[in-house]
Amino acid sequence: MHIWTKRLLVLVMVASLVFTTGGFSAFAQGQMMEDEASAESMMADFVALRPLGIAATGIGLVFFVASLPFSVPTGSTGEVFDRLVADPASFTFARPLGNID
Repeated sequence: MHIWTKRLLVLVMVASLVFTTGGFSAFAQGQMMEDEASAESMMADFVALRPLGIAATGIGLVFFVASLPFSVPTGSTGEVFDRLVADPASFTFARPLGNID
């Protein structure tokens, strides 16, 4: 009985990954064709993407501070800050709600 439970769990996980990936690509293609943001895209942006963007900004800030001993001597502090902190912050706070570019 235990082996069947494992196999069923693996099958469900693989199926969910396959089906969700296909759904996201269809969603992305539909977004490219629209000029204005729909209510669904605004809700998805607010519920999923904005919290992920806030988390990415915080994690990027932690990695930026950790990388300072390596980026200061090479003079690449500005570029590292832009990639790790400014880009996620811009994605989260500077773009209109529902516009996923």
